[in-house]
Amino acid sequence: MQAAADACFNAISNHFSGELAGKSVQILCGPGNNGGDGAALALLLHDAGALVELLLSGSLEATKGDARTNFELAAQAASDAQDGLFTIKECKNEEDWKTLMNQGHERFDVVVDALFGTGLKRPLDGVFRTVVEYLNRLRRSGDRVSSAQPLIVSVDIPSGLNGDVSQLVGPAVQADLTVTFTAPKIANVMTPACLRNGKLVIASVGSPDSLLANADVNLFVVEERDPHDWLIRTRYAPDSYKNSHGHVLVVAGARGFTGAAVLSGNAAMRSGAGLVTIATPASAQTAVAAAVMPEVMTVALAETDRGAVSDDAADHVRQLANKASVIAIGPGLTAADERTRRFVFSVVKERRTPIVIDADGLNCLAKYSDRGWPADLRGSTDAPLILTPHEGEMLRLLGTADKRALDDRVSAARQFATKHNLFLVLKGTRSLIAAPDDRVFINPTGNAGLGTAGAGDTLTGLIAGFIAQAQATLTEDFDPLSATVAALYVGGLAGDFAARKLGMRTMVASDIREHFSEAIRSLDPSGENP
Repeated sequence: MQAAADACFNAISNHFSGELAGKSVQILCGPGNNGGDGAALALLLHDAGALVELLLSGSLEATKGDARTNFELAAQAASDAQDGLFTIKECKNEEDWKTLMNQGHERFDVVVDALFGTGLKRPLDGVFRTVVEYLNRLRRSGDRVSSAQPLIVSVDIPSGLNGDVSQLVGPAVQADLTVTFTAPKIANVMTPACLRNGKLVIASVGSPDSLLANADVNLFVVEERDPHDWLIRTRYAPDSYKNSHGHVLVVAGARGFTGAAVLSGNAAMRSGAGLVTIATPASAQTAVAAAVMPEVMTVALAETDRGAVSDDAADHVRQLANKASVIAIGPGLTAADERTRRFVFSVVKERRTPIVIDADGLNCLAKYSDRGWPADLRGSTDAPLILTPHEGEMLRLLGTADKRALDDRVSAARQFATKHNLFLVLKGTRSLIAAPDDRVFINPTGNAGLGTAGAGDTLTGLIAGFIAQAQATLTEDFDPLSATVAALYVGGLAGDFAARKLGMRTMVASDIREHFSEAIRSLDPSGENP
């Protein structure tokens, strides 16, 4: 409990650059262990020179164990304090709370939510619902327009959330900063619950490493060290050249739908792949070649009378694939023509390389079978499948229009990946990467600006580019999962850099690509210097 209080104190101190003397702090405590954390934090803030008001829901006599000890220590400190620098008040009923919370709350620099931790399983009601409503009123509908508004800090998890689920179970605190302990909880990292956390700080409180190492865990948050390690392992060597970093074959585009092919090809090139070829229908080739980076090659494919790729092109693509490290298929292909659908199925079925499938590649395969994803398409160790659907495409792959099928996105992604022995990137807020071995990874980077048109095509090229580099650089140690995890993290980070420079509203997909460099250099600066 003391370690938890220390962690919260450090997070608050860091926010104010260590200048806590004279800051006014209100700490709202429940009667349990989360409230005990808050009481210990109150003592630390008081010792640092802050003006502290602690409000306990209930009576001190009703508290137990370590929490009782901390409340007694806080009560003694409040008794010893002079000039009202530390006050503690008991709020035994809802009327007490309403009276106290309507008195001078605008003066607080910090309000700490230490009501409930991860043990809560049901919606808050009564007095605690009133407290949550008070905290959320302080935010003025979540618009941080005034520096006079207090910093709202939640201890372990915003009160009102069930730590084990991603959905909201009832009214919950909207925090600016949440300090959680040992490891994040599902509600700390999965939407929509995680949107209540604000900035998340994960703090060690002395839990033995052996407990974490031996835990039967199959859900993980991607950390900066994961893409960092991958970038180190795939660094450019002094004697490397284009063939050392893989060849991406992008099968994309159709007449009138050339932009997706260009975005995917350019992203693959900018990702660090050595060679990139875009294979596109013949009537689209001129437009693609004119718009794509000059470093990217283009090839014409047989097409239907509508200008979409035809199944007559399957053998040609297989020949091109003999020289490629990875295939990316789908962006801008269109899925209306049966011959295009047969083409995509044939290329995926007969593949001999890893293949990344996105957009109309997924739609073609979902339409190929009346039950969604074709049952006879499975990934393999030698030729892994990496699917990158958004939620609408995922529903089509599942063969349903019922959005409730994705209420538990983690379970839906895990089940699909294990059933079909493939890697699934389920895009959205907090995108997921599900592996065929039952593991699921949550990507923490990215922002709402990534919902722009063409961002998915850009991600497809980035993933394919990273897989090509891993294939060429790591050879026998090649792992499509680590490459995909790294690509998703870097893509989201590039989007974050783009948003900081341009704003989320005006950023476009090509802005994301142009920030790949900044994202990669931020993760492995020494590896990018000559």
